[in-house]
Amino acid sequence: MGTRLPLVLRQLRRPPHPPGPPLRLRVPCRASSGGGRGGGSGGREDLLGQRRLLDGQTRSSRSPGGRTPAARDSIVREVIQNSKEVLSLLQEKNPAFKPVLAMIQAGDDNLMQEINQNLAEETGLNITHICLPPDSSEAEIIDEILKINEDTRIHGLALQISENLFSNKVLNALKPEKDVDGVTDINLGKLVRGDAHECFVSPVAKAVIELLEKSGVNLDGKKILVVGAHGSLEAALQCLFQRKGSMTMSSQWKTPQLQRKLHEADIVVLGSPKPEEIPLTWIQPGTTVLNCSHDFLSGKVGCGSPRIHFGGLIEEDDVSLLAAALRIQNMVSSGRRWLREQQHRRWRLHCLKLQPLSPVPSDIEISRGQTPKAVDVLAKEIGLLADEIEIYGKSKAKVRLSVLERLKNQADGKYVLVAGITPTPLGEGKSTVTIGLVQALTAHLNVNSFACLRQPSQGPTFGVKGGAAGGGYAQVIPMEEFNLHLTGDIHAITAANNLLAAAIDTRILHENTQTDKALYNRLVPLVNGVREFSEIQLARLKKLGVNKTDPSTLTEEEVSKFARLDINPSTITWQRVLDTNDRFLRKITIGQGNTEKGYSRQAQFDITVASEIMAVLALTDSLADMKARLGRMVVASDKSGQPVTADDLGVTGALTVLMKDAIKPNLMQTLEGTPVFVHAGPFANIAHGNSSVLADKIALKLVGEEGFVVTEAGFGADIGMEKFFNIKCRASGLVPNVVVLVATVRALKMHGGGPSVTAGVPLKKEYTEENIQLVADGCCNLQKQIQIAQLFGVPVVVALNVFKTDTRAEVDLVCELAKRAGAFDAVPCYHWSVGGKGSVDLARAVREAASKRSRFQFLYDVQLPVVDKIRTIAQAVYGAKDIELSPEAQAKIDRYTQQGFGNLPICMAKTHLSLSHQPDKKGVPRDFILPISDVRASIGAGFIYPLVGTMSTMPGLPTRPCFYDIDLDTKTEQVKGLF
Repeated sequence: MGTRLPLVLRQLRRPPHPPGPPLRLRVPCRASSGGGRGGGSGGREDLLGQRRLLDGQTRSSRSPGGRTPAARDSIVREVIQNSKEVLSLLQEKNPAFKPVLAMIQAGDDNLMQEINQNLAEETGLNITHICLPPDSSEAEIIDEILKINEDTRIHGLALQISENLFSNKVLNALKPEKDVDGVTDINLGKLVRGDAHECFVSPVAKAVIELLEKSGVNLDGKKILVVGAHGSLEAALQCLFQRKGSMTMSSQWKTPQLQRKLHEADIVVLGSPKPEEIPLTWIQPGTTVLNCSHDFLSGKVGCGSPRIHFGGLIEEDDVSLLAAALRIQNMVSSGRRWLREQQHRRWRLHCLKLQPLSPVPSDIEISRGQTPKAVDVLAKEIGLLADEIEIYGKSKAKVRLSVLERLKNQADGKYVLVAGITPTPLGEGKSTVTIGLVQALTAHLNVNSFACLRQPSQGPTFGVKGGAAGGGYAQVIPMEEFNLHLTGDIHAITAANNLLAAAIDTRILHENTQTDKALYNRLVPLVNGVREFSEIQLARLKKLGVNKTDPSTLTEEEVSKFARLDINPSTITWQRVLDTNDRFLRKITIGQGNTEKGYSRQAQFDITVASEIMAVLALTDSLADMKARLGRMVVASDKSGQPVTADDLGVTGALTVLMKDAIKPNLMQTLEGTPVFVHAGPFANIAHGNSSVLADKIALKLVGEEGFVVTEAGFGADIGMEKFFNIKCRASGLVPNVVVLVATVRALKMHGGGPSVTAGVPLKKEYTEENIQLVADGCCNLQKQIQIAQLFGVPVVVALNVFKTDTRAEVDLVCELAKRAGAFDAVPCYHWSVGGKGSVDLARAVREAASKRSRFQFLYDVQLPVVDKIRTIAQAVYGAKDIELSPEAQAKIDRYTQQGFGNLPICMAKTHLSLSHQPDKKGVPRDFILPISDVRASIGAGFIYPLVGTMSTMPGLPTRPCFYDIDLDTKTEQVKGLF
C-alpha cells in the first residue's frame, strides 16, 4: 500500500494543536503543483477545516461496540486501493492520462490539505491548489471556478471556503461533471431522482452510510435524526438514508422539539457544532452518534464529552478521512467519465425536422424557413468542449486547433470525396449532393457524419453563379451568412496578401533611393541607444551564412547582402487581390504618384481566392506549419535569379498574425441540423479547389472510426478530384475511401451533343423531354470521369442528381451505363426536393463501398521532372495526345528546377468546362495537344501550376450581375434575392 496512507492515519491521530497561530505543515498552501495538492468540499462538507480532533479520552470512552481506528483504517485502505486499481486499468489503455483535482481554498488551514494530497498521491492522482485570501468575495471565488470549469486538464473541483460564501450562486457555478463533492443542483437532483450512477454523491454523506453499515448497523426501519445539517449535506443524507429504508428526520439545534426527537432517534448525525446550551444528556445512552460537524474558522469540535457513553460514537475524524478517500474515488470516476467522453461514440444529435413543400421554394426561402440550432449546442452534441469553440453570432463558430491534440489517439472515420462530371452551365449540384449525403447518413441512418465545404467567394456571389451553400432541401444554413463574409477569413487573406504586395514595392523603392548604410540603419534602427536584429532578421542572416547577432559587427559586404534584396521587377509574381469580380483591375499601372519618385510598373489584381495565401490556408496542418509556408512563399527573383521570399521581406510574422483566426475551421449546420465545416476556398481551375486539410482532420476525429467525413472537390473529376488526390492527400497524409461522382441527365445530354445553354434563358425541349440517344451519347463523359477515379484505386459511387423533367428510362440508363463503366454503384438522388431522406440509398451505397479495402495510389512520383508530371496528367487524365510548352513556360520550368522546386506536385490551371483546353469541346475530346502557355510556382502552398491556354485570375462582371436581385429589407434586416 506504500507509505502515504499510514502517514495520513498518523496525522489524524496526533493530539490537538495548541491555541496560537495557524498550523504550518511541510506542504504549505500554494497555487499549483504537478504533484498532489489538498482538496476539500468546503462549507458544510469541508473536511479540510478539521484541525482539532477528539482527544484520547473521548476515544477511550467508546463502548465495546464502537468503531476502532484500525477498523476505520481498513475501510479507507479498501477505498483507496480500489481507486488505485481502477486508475491503473484506465492508464493501461491511456498511458498519458492522470486525473487532476483542483481545490479552491479561501483561508490558511492546511491539515486536511496534506491528507488529501497524500491520499491522492497514494492513488496516482494530481491535485492543484488555488489559495485565495480568507476575505475573498463571492465574485472572486466564482471567477476561479469558471477558469477551472474551462480547463480541460482538470477533472474535479472541490471548495474549501467559509460558510457565508457557500451561496447557491457559487455552488452552481461548478460544472456538474467536475463537482466531485456533489453539491450542485444537477448532481443533487439526479441523486434524488434515483440516478446515483449518473451523478456524484456527497463524500461526507456517503461516508456516514459506509461507516454505519461497516459497523454492523442495520438501517432498515431505523429512526434517523440529522441535526444541524444544511443544504446539500442535509439533502444527500436524507436521500441516502431513505434508500436504505430508514425513517429520516431533520432538525436544527434551536428547534423546540429537539429533545423529544433526540430521545426517539436510533441514530443521530451531527451536521454542525453543538451549541453549549444543548446538553448531551438529551441523547439517549445506546444511541449511535455520528459526528461530521466542524467549524472551519474556529476549529471547534462539535461533540466531545468523555462522561457520556453512547452505543457507538463515530467521530468526525472517522467521517473526515473516509470522506476524503471517497472524494478520491469520485475523482477517479470523473476521470473515467472524461475518458469515455473522449472516445468515439454515436452522437446524441438532435436533428431538425424538414417539411418539404411542392413546388420547392427558392433556396433562401427554404433556409429562412428553418431555425438553426444554437451553434454551441451543436458543438456539444458532436463532442467539442466549450473552450474549443469561438462563437460568432448564433449559428456559426470557429473551432480551435487544440481539439486535434485532445483527440490525437482517436481513430479517423471514413473519408469520402464528392466530385463530378465535366460541369456545364446547367450545374450538376456537387454541394447539394454533399449536403444531402450527410443529412441522409446522420439524420436518417444515425451515422456520425460531417460535411466539409469551401467558403464561397464574394465575386461569384454577386457575379454570375450566386450562392454556393447547396440547394433545395439540402443546404447549409443560414445561407446568407454562409455566402456573405462568414467569419471574415477571406478578408484576412485579402489583408495579408496586400500587405505582402505593399512590402515588395516599398522595398524596391527604398533600395533604389538609399545607400547601403542608410538602408541598413533604417532596417536595424537605434532604439533607446540599442541596435538589435529582430527574430526574422536573424533568420535572414542565417540564410545568408552570416552567423552574427550584433548589428555593429557586420562588414560592409555583409551589410549590403543583408539590406539589399535586389528584386528584379520583371519577375514579380505576387499580385494584389480583391474579393470582387472587377475586369478593370486585370492590368493596372502602379507608382504614378509624385511620392513614388518615378518608380512605376505594370501590375494586376487577382481575385482573393486565387491568392497563394488561400492555398496555404487550405493545405496547412498547424499554426506553425502555416507560418513556415507563408515564409516560404516566393514573390519574385533577385537580379541573380535567386528566389525572394516573404521571409526575406521580413513580413512572415505579420502575415501569421493577420491569419491567426482564419486558420480555425468554421462550424455551421445543414437544414437537418447535422454539422458542417466551411473553411478555405481556393479556385479549382486556378488553385487546387478543395476545402482545408485542417477541417477534414478535425472532422475525421470527431466522427470516430465508424463515422464519415464528406468533402467536395471543385468542378469535374479531372480538375478538383485529381488535385485532391495528388496535392491535398499528399499534404495531409489522409487516404480516401470512396469517390462520389455527381451527374445529371440534362448535363449528360449537353455532353452528348445537345444545344448550347445560356443562363437565364428557358431550356430547349431536348433538356425537358425524354431523349435516350442524347443521354447515351453523353455518358461518355461520365465513363471517362469514372476511369479517372479508378486511376487512383478508389471505388466510385455515381450519384445521379434527379430533376423533375428526368424520366425513369433516362435515369435507369445512366445508372446502368455507370455500372458497366466500373462504378461500384450508381444511385438516383432526390435530396433537392425532400432532403436527406432522398439520399438514403446513396448513403447506403457509400457505406458499403467504404467497407472495401482502399487501394489508393498517387498518379505520379513527385521526383519526376516537371515536364513529365505535366505530361502524365495531360495524357492519363485529360486524354491529350501530348503537351506543347511555350518558350516562357520552358524557361520558368528550368528556373524553378534550378531553384530546387522541381520536386513539387503539379496544379494544372485550365478551363473546367472541358476535358481539353477548349471550353466548347464537350464529351470526351481526343487527339488534342495541350498547350502550356506559362508556369508559375506556389512554393508556400507547395505546388507548381502550369497555365493551360489563357487563364484569367480576375473574373469580370456580366451585363446583368446577380447584384441586381440582391437587396435588404430595412425593417426586418433580411437579405433578399441571394440565389
